[in-house]
Amino acid sequence: MNAKSKTPIAWLQRNLFNTWYNSLWTIVCFALLSWIAYGVGNWAFNKAQWEVVTSNLPLFFVGRYPADQVWRLWLVLVIVVGTIATGILNRKRRFLFILIPVCVLSILWLIGGGFFLTTVGTNLWNGLLLTLLAASISIVLAFPIGILLALGRQSSLPILRGFCTIYVELVRGLPLIGILFMAQVMLPLVLPSQIQLDRVVRAIAGLVLFNAAYLAENVRGGLQSIPRGQVEAAKALGLNTSLSLLLIVLPQALRTSIPAIVGQFISLFKDTSLLSLFALVELTGITRSILAQPEYLGRYAEVYLFIGLIYWVFCYTMSQVSRKLERKSI
Repeated sequence: MNAKSKTPIAWLQRNLFNTWYNSLWTIVCFALLSWIAYGVGNWAFNKAQWEVVTSNLPLFFVGRYPADQVWRLWLVLVIVVGTIATGILNRKRRFLFILIPVCVLSILWLIGGGFFLTTVGTNLWNGLLLTLLAASISIVLAFPIGILLALGRQSSLPILRGFCTIYVELVRGLPLIGILFMAQVMLPLVLPSQIQLDRVVRAIAGLVLFNAAYLAENVRGGLQSIPRGQVEAAKALGLNTSLSLLLIVLPQALRTSIPAIVGQFISLFKDTSLLSLFALVELTGITRSILAQPEYLGRYAEVYLFIGLIYWVFCYTMSQVSRKLERKSI
C-alpha cells in the first residue's frame, strides 16, 4: 500500500464514495447529521438557559451540606485521589488492605463529623455527594459478599450451596425497587427496637443485597472458566483447598470476570437514582429542588442534560479503568 492510499481523501473514496449508491447514502447521512447538529447547537447556544446549571452548581454537587464545612469534602477528595495514586504506584498490594479501611473510616468521619468536628446529619448529604457515597459503599460491601456467595454455590456442602443458590435466585427474580422498598420498610421491623437505622443506611443495604447476587453470578462464571487442571496442579504443589482457591483459582476467575463485574458496578452507580423515590436527595433527586425554583420552572432539558453528563463521565471513567485492567491482566 503506497503513501497516497493512506491519505484521508483515499480513505473517503475507499469507504464512503466507492460506489454511486454509497456516495448517495453518504451525502444523505451527512445532510441529516448536519441538520441535527445545527438544531442542537442552535438550542444549546441561543435558546437554552444554562444559568439554571451555573447558578446551582453547589446544589448539584453537595446539596445542602453546610457551606462553612465544605472544606471537609475537599479533604475527602484529596484522600480519595491519594489512595488511588498510592494503589497505582505502590507495588506492595498488602499495604492497601490496611490503607483502604483507614481511608474509608476517615472519609465517613470527615463527612459525618463527630470527634471534634461539627456533626452533619445525613439529611444534609445531598446531590452528587450522596450518589458517590452510596455507590462507593455499596460497591465495597457488595463485592466481597458476591465473592462469598459465588464460592458458596461452588461448595460441596449441600446446606451452604442450597442457601447461596436460593438467595441468588430469589434476589435476581425481584426488581431493585422492590428490594429498596423492603429495606426501607421491613428492615426496621426485623431489628431490635433500640436499633434505629438511618434512611441512607437502609438504602445502601438494599443496594448491597441486590447487587451482591448479580456479582455472585459474575464471579461464578469466572470460577467455572478455570480449568480443573489448575486445582490439580495446586494440590500437586502441596497447597490445600483454601490456599489453592485464594492463590490460584480466585485471582484468575476475578481477572476473567473484570468486564462483567465493572458492568455491574456501572449499573449500581446508575441505580442510585432510584433513591430519590425514598426522599433521599441524591443527584437525580436534587433536580426537584432546583426545578421548583420559580425562575427555573420548566427548564427540564438543561438540568437533565447536565446530570446525564455527570453520570456519563463517571460511567465512562469506570469503563476505561476496566479496559486498562483487562490489558494489564493479559
